[in-house]
Amino acid sequence: MKKKTIFFSLVRRCQLLPVLLSLFFLRTCTIVRGLGSSSTIAAIHGFNTVCGILVGKSQGIQCFQQGRMFSALPNISYEAISGGRDFFCGLSSGGSDLFCWDTGFSNSSIIGKIVYHNTLSPLTDLAVGDDQVCAVQARTGIIQCWEREGRLRLLSPALPPVGETGFLAITSGDGFSCGIVKDERNVLCWGENGIGDFIEREFGSLSMLSLVAGKSHVCGIAYSGLLICKGLNDSGQLDVPSEKPFHFSELALSGTYSCALQRNNGSVICWGNGGNTSVITDQKIQKLSFESIISGADYTCGLRSDDFTVNCWGPGWSGKLDTLLPLPSMIPGKCVRESCQLCGVFPGSEALCSGDTVICRSCVIELPLPLSSRINLEAENVSQPLPSPVAISPSYLVSSLPSKKEKHRPLWAYEIFGFVGIISGIFAFAYFIYLKRLGCSKVRKDRDVVKDKELNSIGSSNAAESAFVASNASSAPQSRSSSITQLSSMALGRTRSWDSSSKHVEKAEVFTLCELAAATKNFSLENKIGRGSFGTVYKGILSNAGCEVAIKREEICARSKRGYAFESELMLLTRVHHKHLVGLVGFCEEQNERLLVYKYMSNGALHDHLHSYNTQKSSSPLNSWRMRIKIALDAARGIEYLHNYAVPPIIHRDIKSSNILLDANWVGRVSDFGLSLKGPENEEGSMSIKPVGTVGYIDPEYYVLKVLTTKSDVYGFGVVLLELLTGKKAVFKEGEKSGPTGVVEYAGPFIVAGEVWKVLDKRVEMPVMNESEAVELLAYTAMMCVNLEGKERPTMSDVVSNLERALTLCKGSSGTFSPNFYSFSEIIA
Repeated sequence: MKKKTIFFSLVRRCQLLPVLLSLFFLRTCTIVRGLGSSSTIAAIHGFNTVCGILVGKSQGIQCFQQGRMFSALPNISYEAISGGRDFFCGLSSGGSDLFCWDTGFSNSSIIGKIVYHNTLSPLTDLAVGDDQVCAVQARTGIIQCWEREGRLRLLSPALPPVGETGFLAITSGDGFSCGIVKDERNVLCWGENGIGDFIEREFGSLSMLSLVAGKSHVCGIAYSGLLICKGLNDSGQLDVPSEKPFHFSELALSGTYSCALQRNNGSVICWGNGGNTSVITDQKIQKLSFESIISGADYTCGLRSDDFTVNCWGPGWSGKLDTLLPLPSMIPGKCVRESCQLCGVFPGSEALCSGDTVICRSCVIELPLPLSSRINLEAENVSQPLPSPVAISPSYLVSSLPSKKEKHRPLWAYEIFGFVGIISGIFAFAYFIYLKRLGCSKVRKDRDVVKDKELNSIGSSNAAESAFVASNASSAPQSRSSSITQLSSMALGRTRSWDSSSKHVEKAEVFTLCELAAATKNFSLENKIGRGSFGTVYKGILSNAGCEVAIKREEICARSKRGYAFESELMLLTRVHHKHLVGLVGFCEEQNERLLVYKYMSNGALHDHLHSYNTQKSSSPLNSWRMRIKIALDAARGIEYLHNYAVPPIIHRDIKSSNILLDANWVGRVSDFGLSLKGPENEEGSMSIKPVGTVGYIDPEYYVLKVLTTKSDVYGFGVVLLELLTGKKAVFKEGEKSGPTGVVEYAGPFIVAGEVWKVLDKRVEMPVMNESEAVELLAYTAMMCVNLEGKERPTMSDVVSNLERALTLCKGSSGTFSPNFYSFSEIIA
């Protein structure tokens, strides 16, 4: 019994593993702070008061009100504050104490009222509305609230109408509060004035990453990355000006207008106020870069990125549009005693915090990296729809840990699973004996009759696949964004409509099962050379011709999950022919077996040469920059052919180094088209379909929005280029104690900083002369390919042009860059 207990304890802990591993590939999160949301600065709009948590040893609170400064007592360390109409509250470091201060006073300092104290059950997210205060218990996610009462304006506990519901985040407006429910990630609101109920109905079942409240409206970032606003729109405060996903990094909402920071440069943009934005912001404010912003009822303040001082602006700010407050520098995030291994340390935070504390980057999952606990950091093929991204906060990670009182799950499910596995093994062994005894027919079937049968079968499968795609594809959430509506309205029926003309299929030979079994020694383990999108690949020698081939044998278990993969690859490879695509020799469909026969690539997969073979310097042809660039160019030309010259165009959907094979002459060829789909008719086109691909290579935009374009292949190829550059896997570990790292996150900062040499594969000699310029061009091209937004990535034709230029440089030729080539200045613009 003790062993069972230990086993289930480990199983429950492994449920966190996919979340924790995914965090290593995250971007800086989209945060929202407004009328009643926690931050390190707060706006108390009743008295035009601004407070903030100071940089330095104490992390105390300093405030500015109508020309004078004052301190908030007790003078202890705080991690978050939030402001209401004429008071504000703050959480002490660690969240064990909650203090609130009344700003209607005339002294040089104010003493806070302690509202909550519990070292065993600390609080996290804090939200202060006009007359209410709510906070989230870190371990459970349960809301605790307090409200103002009486002439002395005291705070007393209030029972929130949400019961034992767990929340990830909360925010408060004028008489209402809203939060993101921990499990469903939908929006739940409460309050007495009815606006909360209206906002909750407007959000419906939308899944949200973040949320912020204004006076009578609420905005947040949905899983799709789009900004969604609900509530009253009497002044245009819901009229979001941008349509791009993940365009904003922070939000702040006031009474009649909304503001946001743009992710690319930290500049502020505001909308609403009846369309009169000139009294909200001016060009001076728009030229500044902010780390965070907060709003009162009719003004907004921002924490500047350059020196962490505070600027305030807006129609209600003391009659001035822009004011640089005399407050000292404020911290841009809470100081904690953590290693920040998950999301990284905020730059320079050691100087902003005291002792051994640092500021950790806040994170949100925006990238498609749901690593399974079974993954041993080898990129595995993902055929099922990837799970939705989830907001991650420290309290969420803590509350996800199993409770001591949690009952263990019964063993019967695992016992049944094991029994089924044993029975399946017995049947598999019996089937193998049956095949071994099967005699090969000496009379070949008539080829034309077999071809007609195959074509009819393939045609039926294609019709079924069209229905499968139409029933499973999902579009981005509806919003005012016309671009998203356009993307999700693409006709799914065009996803797979290969021409069934038999003139192409005649180029593929039809084999019997006995021929292929004999060629592979009954599919022996010694002939096994790898895996493909739907089965195992074996090396074989055809008896009639004596030529070497690679035979992919479909697995029965894969057929139910990827039933279209066999037909997809067969129909595609009989219609596209290019020297940089792996050629199809023939196929077999007999006795419930389906196999594809390819030309044999004697030098194997690029992935193995880069990662599996422990090659030293100069021991492999790939240990030269010229050869690596040449192979990259080969593969790029193959993908370019699929995108631009195949009829119809093809999107591969699984570009990775293990799908780039090398023939006897070290020519690179793209392989494995089991996940490929017919692409849009033009380069800018797209289609909505569930995401599939491989961890580390899949396009983030494709995963988040489920919108597929040719730029999705460009992203995967960019990861391959970084593999060639660094010698690192798409997902790798530096040491036993370190966690997984993505090659994009590993190499990107160095390349952007112009320090390409720091990430180069040490097995290859350092580049010299023109070769150095070629390697830099390879690196910059890779960074353009892995841009988060698809429209910012180059086309494969652009990539081919850059790689052709890089190869020319390696050969020692002179010349100048064509205007069509991308430069690094375009990357960082």
